[in-house]
Amino acid sequence: MTLRLIQFVTATGERRVAAAQDDGSAQVVNGVSSTYELATAAIREGISLDAKVTALGLGEAVDIAVALSEGRVLAPIDHPDSAHLHVTGTGLTHLGSAESRNKMHQAAASGEENLTDSMRMFLMGVEGGKPEAGKVGAQPEWFYKGNGATLVGPNVPLQSPSFAEDAGEEPEMAGIYIIGEDGNAYRLGFALANEFSDHIVEKQNYLWLAHSKLRPASIGVEIRTGDLPKSVEGTARITRGNEVVWEKPFLSGEDNMSHTFANLEYHHFKYALFRQPGDIHVHCFGTSTASFGDGIRTQDGDVFEIEASPFVFGLRNELTTTKEEKIVVRAL
Repeated sequence: MTLRLIQFVTATGERRVAAAQDDGSAQVVNGVSSTYELATAAIREGISLDAKVTALGLGEAVDIAVALSEGRVLAPIDHPDSAHLHVTGTGLTHLGSAESRNKMHQAAASGEENLTDSMRMFLMGVEGGKPEAGKVGAQPEWFYKGNGATLVGPNVPLQSPSFAEDAGEEPEMAGIYIIGEDGNAYRLGFALANEFSDHIVEKQNYLWLAHSKLRPASIGVEIRTGDLPKSVEGTARITRGNEVVWEKPFLSGEDNMSHTFANLEYHHFKYALFRQPGDIHVHCFGTSTASFGDGIRTQDGDVFEIEASPFVFGLRNELTTTKEEKIVVRAL
């Protein structure tokens, strides 16, 4: 059974979790106030999320569309201590992802000796990112985005820092994980993600990828439990006022990727640092589509919209820019 777990606030201000069906209808999950509470209980009891929801039972109906319109839907996962939530990602994982990246880094027309480092890494994934079961495949590009303070939910503005040179969307799938007391990673499911980045900084020097990724990220309304379909079809768009200034389909899922999810998960969780009991991980799996590659320059007030077929609800965030801050480091 596929669950769609949603965190929201009731009209009276109480946090609750809802389980939604494929048609968008939803009911409150009894006895829990957060997805984290629900999932950690399932891990502790050694049962699936489906079994735990069944054991708790479902209560009153919830109109998620109304909750969204009233700003009462939260990110579908969060941690009581934001320092224990990690937002990370892997890049150059999709079969179309190298083209725009390689353009960015000025690839030569031909010749192995002239390939960019990005293209070399992409080809490593094509050749070895889908190993046989039980074997370790090629290591992907990896990056860190931040902790729980970085993560925003649907309809919440994505804030670009005042020093940013670009504020661009990246429509992706994100895996949602909790580390159990046994030190193992447990995948709750997948969510839509906008892995927001600064492409101009990265374009200047690919070694600045780390800087370009230290931005907020947004994840969608629902966590979809279970495996993703092998092919995921979605659409990303940018609206400016009443005008759609950019719109493009995107593909995800393993049929459209150069790595398996299992291989990407292994190369993230092989580090003991990322297997600390109680921690949450939101791991973005990459994309092949971004408006920056089509020459789009975003501006404050633009709205990013991402939707994909396995998810009932889309992801929507407005772009804003923070005020310039004076950074002072004082000696003690």
